[in-house]
Amino acid sequence: MEFKVFQKELELQSRGWIPTFHDVSKEVMEIVAASGIKNGTCCIASHHTTCSVMVQECSHDIDTFDLEYLQHDLLDIMRKMIPDYAEEGQYRHPGPIHAQFGRHVDEPGNYTSMNTDGHLRSVFFGRSETMTVKDGKLDGGEFAHVYFIDWDHVRARRRQLNVTVMGTTEEIEDRKWNGGEVINTLRKFTPEEKAYMEEFDLQQKR
Repeated sequence: MEFKVFQKELELQSRGWIPTFHDVSKEVMEIVAASGIKNGTCCIASHHTTCSVMVQECSHDIDTFDLEYLQHDLLDIMRKMIPDYAEEGQYRHPGPIHAQFGRHVDEPGNYTSMNTDGHLRSVFFGRSETMTVKDGKLDGGEFAHVYFIDWDHVRARRRQLNVTVMGTTEEIEDRKWNGGEVINTLRKFTPEEKAYMEEFDLQQKR
């Protein structure tokens, strides 16, 4: 059985001033198709420490911020947990040494390090997603889309998303576990747990 690895990079432009949600579903599906891999996994990973990857339903409706409703709902929740960096000293990071490091690597100003909210949201949310590839296609169910989220909104920036497809170029036979038997995880009570107790009389003997 041949095992293959196929890797591509997507270049994206984030807008700044508000977190950017990039729908990269089309591009990721095209990469999976171009890989020639029939069955395996697809890892979609951010190259950056202030960005995340999300697999979620497309919300369709778009507001005046150019965000889908579900995306803006998520942003509202993240802002409650990790508020936007709005004023100096709101967070411990960045300190004076980190600010000097930014100047050393030719950042345009100290303000570009005032993205602590983006770092914390990325840590909380995660920087990658791994999906299953079945019969040469990304298995996202009926409604899943792949989004790259840039939480860093201090300025417009170029971003990179890494997509790695790994697996076999061969067909897979029956995937059904135990013939497709439905697994029932609901609690099952023993006869002793269901046995009659005299205390029931108040409800049952009226």
